[in-house]
Amino acid sequence: MSLLNRILGTGRDPREALRPLWHRTVELSRAPHWYAHGQVADTVPGRFDMITLILCLVILRLEGEPDTPKPIALLIELFVDDMDGQLRESGVGDLVVGKRVGKLVSVLGGRLGALRKALPADGDAELIAALERNVTLVEGVSPAPLATAVRALQQQLAALSVADVLAGKLAGKLA
Repeated sequence: MSLLNRILGTGRDPREALRPLWHRTVELSRAPHWYAHGQVADTVPGRFDMITLILCLVILRLEGEPDTPKPIALLIELFVDDMDGQLRESGVGDLVVGKRVGKLVSVLGGRLGALRKALPADGDAELIAALERNVTLVEGVSPAPLATAVRALQQQLAALSVADVLAGKLAGKLA
């Protein structure tokens, strides 16, 4: 959608087709399983970590598939819009919102790189290390149960068609 179309309100926002996927990603990140079994801290940072973790798994599922670079970019735009809104709602002023959103996108990119490297590795040692660095856990717990749940979700996503992923028809039940 061109800037002129957005300003004038003409044309359809291409992100709308991906909104169900974004909402399902957020919904999955809020599943009690991650916090009770996976030992992710049920805090604002822990919830952000889960949103980025699930989003990274979705992006990694779509990477390399034909015709998915644009949907991936649009999905990241939805992430940016949501984070912008969340920051503004929490009282962050206009002058620093852009800088904070930029940092959040940078965090997403870093986590994407860490998972891109860790998930194909044999065993869970590299994934556990990546989760330890990138997810706010309950103090003193191992990320091993979280790594098991992440692998299960990764397998569920791999079993879905690209069309189902793009439509937001993600895993219904987490292990």
